[in-house]
Amino acid sequence: MHSHSEGRAGQQKHLLIVLLMTGTFMVIEVVGGLFTGSLALLADAGHMLTDVAALGLSAFAMWMAARPSTPEKTYGYHRAEILAAVTNAVVLLLLAVWILYEAYRRVFEPPNVIGVPMLLIGLVGLAVNVASMKLLAHESASSLNVRSAYLEVLSDAISSVGVILGGVTIWLTGWFLIDPFLSAGISIFIVWRTWGLLSQAVHVLMEGVPTHLNTKEVGQAMVGVPGVKGIHDLHIWTITSGLDALS
Repeated sequence: MHSHSEGRAGQQKHLLIVLLMTGTFMVIEVVGGLFTGSLALLADAGHMLTDVAALGLSAFAMWMAARPSTPEKTYGYHRAEILAAVTNAVVLLLLAVWILYEAYRRVFEPPNVIGVPMLLIGLVGLAVNVASMKLLAHESASSLNVRSAYLEVLSDAISSVGVILGGVTIWLTGWFLIDPFLSAGISIFIVWRTWGLLSQAVHVLMEGVPTHLNTKEVGQAMVGVPGVKGIHDLHIWTITSGLDALS
């Protein structure tokens, strides 16, 4: 339990560092998007706004999960992390829909976009996102909550690559339509990456059997214990990432 608590403390610290970096760069992107007229930059800034909210929610959920159990909440507040993961996924999907709509509108009304500042901001954004991904990569394998935050940052990194490509294309060719096309591609990627996370989180909320366990095999192993005649009404579910339960 002590090492489990230390692990969560490390996760929370990394989340807060990523939150600070993301929030700072979000302000830079908003200013840059308004200055250059780039939808890709503004879309990425909007995505980063949801990242700031999502990372804050993830950190808050982690703090809640660390609170002790009570007679009314015998499992404590561990489910807060799963609820945060679901909320983050839903927000990301809604954001993707908005970006697709705005990209569709801009195909017919392409605005003038300034390429060089867009390119420079994209490069800075990519550096920030790669650094954030390195901080969260290890913990993302063991926590759905951290994985949701990691996917937020990963999709931002892909967005930054799109912004860089858009900036280079506009700078060299003046083809402004690349901006809404890249924005649409970013939104489709967000949906693809987020759907799996949402499915996993909903599976936990529905108290499904953990994917690494087989109920039949567990029951057979229990029946094999001397003195056990039979197993009835067996249930296996997940409280939060890394914490399974059985009755």
